[in-house]
Amino acid sequence: MTETPRNPYRFGPSRGELKVWLAFGLVALSLPAIAIWARGMPNSIVAIEVLIMPLAVGGYLTGRSIKRLIRREHP
Repeated sequence: MTETPRNPYRFGPSRGELKVWLAFGLVALSLPAIAIWARGMPNSIVAIEVLIMPLAVGGYLTGRSIKRLIRREHP
């Protein structure tokens, strides 16, 4: 009995949803630059919240979305 190959990404995010996540990721990457421009560079533990967390989340969302769009890992 032969089975037809199934799309392994059939339950994943669609191409449009990946584009939305890419836009959110790019906005999250730009927020620390806007915050530093408006308020100056933080010099305490606040730097973790203002710089590292948005850059980590935005970098992950942007990288994952770009990778999946290039590899066509969407239904």
